[in-house]
Amino acid sequence: MSENQYSLEAFNQMSKGTLNESLGVEFIEVSKTKIKATMPVDERTIQPYGILHGGASVALAETIGSIGATLNVDASKQHCVGLEINANHIKSVYKGSRVYATGQPLHIGGKTQIWEIKITNEEDKLVCVSRITLAVLDKK
Repeated sequence: MSENQYSLEAFNQMSKGTLNESLGVEFIEVSKTKIKATMPVDERTIQPYGILHGGASVALAETIGSIGATLNVDASKQHCVGLEINANHIKSVYKGSRVYATGQPLHIGGKTQIWEIKITNEEDKLVCVSRITLAVLDKK
């Protein structure tokens, strides 16, 4: 998969019928060095207290890291799978707003990749920072 092979519209279409669609994730920028997406804070993504669920933030972060990693391999020969993800939840976000996630690579290697994802609120305040390590595997 190359960054020129898929349009932004195609990435959003690929979300149909997946967790991304269920959570309302929408891609707004996609390249080999930066992935940006937005997600609503609504009944699909909140916890019972009316704030963004940490698991929704992690799902958003893993989505961004996985797509970024895949753009940096020859998808006809390799695929990327998550090895580890962590997240630090810094600020609450309440129902009725949106969050914005930006992922950038920290390491692009032949066998592993590491991506950092920062999630911010509508005021551009840091809500969550996540780091995902992915394995680059040869297809069989």
